Amino acid sequence: MNIYGKITLLACGVAVMSSAVTALAINTIHANTDSPDNVAADTSLSRRGSLFTVAKSVTPPTDFTHAAESTINGVVSIKSYATPRGNGGSRGYYVDPFEFFFGSPRGGQSPQPRRQQGDGAEQQRGLGSGVILSSDGYIVTNNHVIDGAERLEVTLNDNSIYNATVVGTDAATDVALLKIEAQNLPVIPIGDSDALRVGEWVLAVGNPFGFTSTVTTGIVSAKARSVAQAARGRAMGIESYIQTDAAVNPGNSGGALVNINGELVGINTAIYSETGNYVGYSFAIPTSIVTKIVTDIKQFGSVQRAILGVTFQELTPQLAKEKGITATNDGILVAEVMNRSAALDAGLREGDVIVSIDGAPTHNTAQLQGEISKFRPGDTVTIGYIRDNKTHSAKATLRNSQGGTKVTAANDFTALGCAFKELSPEELRQFRLGAGVQVKALKDGGKFKKAGIREGFIIVDINNARVRSQQDVEKVYKVIMESSDSDKVMFITGIYPTGRKVYYAVDLAEE
Repeated sequence: MNIYGKITLLACGVAVMSSAVTALAINTIHANTDSPDNVAADTSLSRRGSLFTVAKSVTPPTDFTHAAESTINGVVSIKSYATPRGNGGSRGYYVDPFEFFFGSPRGGQSPQPRRQQGDGAEQQRGLGSGVILSSDGYIVTNNHVIDGAERLEVTLNDNSIYNATVVGTDAATDVALLKIEAQNLPVIPIGDSDALRVGEWVLAVGNPFGFTSTVTTGIVSAKARSVAQAARGRAMGIESYIQTDAAVNPGNSGGALVNINGELVGINTAIYSETGNYVGYSFAIPTSIVTKIVTDIKQFGSVQRAILGVTFQELTPQLAKEKGITATNDGILVAEVMNRSAALDAGLREGDVIVSIDGAPTHNTAQLQGEISKFRPGDTVTIGYIRDNKTHSAKATLRNSQGGTKVTAANDFTALGCAFKELSPEELRQFRLGAGVQVKALKDGGKFKKAGIREGFIIVDINNARVRSQQDVEKVYKVIMESSDSDKVMFITGIYPTGRKVYYAVDLAEE
């Protein structure tokens, strides 16, 4: 055989060997893929001298019918109604609940006025969703869905309609608890939102744009997400959201976020959008927070908010370098420890970095808020922190805003101890006022009388908020009492019928 024949034979041999190795690799890959027990990377080829490993496949769930069918009957539509109040009483505004967050469906423009049906006619004010929590009619939704409503109408998935009453609300977490008079209602079981993992499938169930029983799906994009920076400076309260890419739109607000097993893991609350409509991300309040809030409202009449008692900032790598902190690159850097606080009793100091609460990491503000919001005053937690680049832990008994450890009963608006009279247009002209409400029937022991207010006093504003009716006074009172501020004070500006302008400070703290 000449040299060319030998070269040809050698080339054929190499080709055959290459084909055999390729076939072996392909067979091995198929074998690994087809095996139901394969859940990790197979290193067997590496042991045979190959330079690569073959990842075994994991088939994701693609059937969402069970989760959808088991939850749509547990989600309701909520319409809020109110009688518009405005100059001349001839026009009112339709408020979309999602405008509370990141824009309006009109591209950031102000809400457009809608003509009234007639003088003093009731109008629909908003549209949202809610989730049935118990078979006897308790329903959870967002506070912004029902805020300012004079009447709430709940429509079940079978089209039956009920009027709902407000059991209680919490503006800080944007949660509200409603009640309808019904029995044997379908209930969505509560799941463990803490057990959710990023990448896990979830479904959003609600009534976007009024379309009932709508289900969309997506994955958990992030946990313990804060959206304050994206909220254009609006106060968002306690933030520790589940972020998903499930499509959520106006009308979904207050609806259910459920896992693949059909368990409630969150209440859909906000979207990130420049237009007010869905563009990719939505946010839900985790059930770990929701269940605590509604339990407090049912049991005590108000939310029992625990306070650690520190001012802080998030630790960044740059800040850690400046402070000489090498033990961690993130956490909660303590700026100040408040007097009469749990943090002070636990021995925390300025410069400490809080890294965990009861073992749950606190890499950022959202995680710290999310963990603390699960507890009540009087509960004891273990704080993990770093000081001088060494890890420490301390027990802390959480306190309320007044520095105590007791739970508090719901604050009653009647504690002010008076009645209020709206001024007629003629009286407003007489006193040269644009708005105001007059104090009547002061009672001994009431907070107004203790502050020195006398009958006939006309309130013009409270805490810089204009007052036109008793409802306005109640709203300001509610905001003050639900805040986490330790000082709960009404700063009132007004006049007496003589024209004398007077200022009062009314202490609302419990005695």
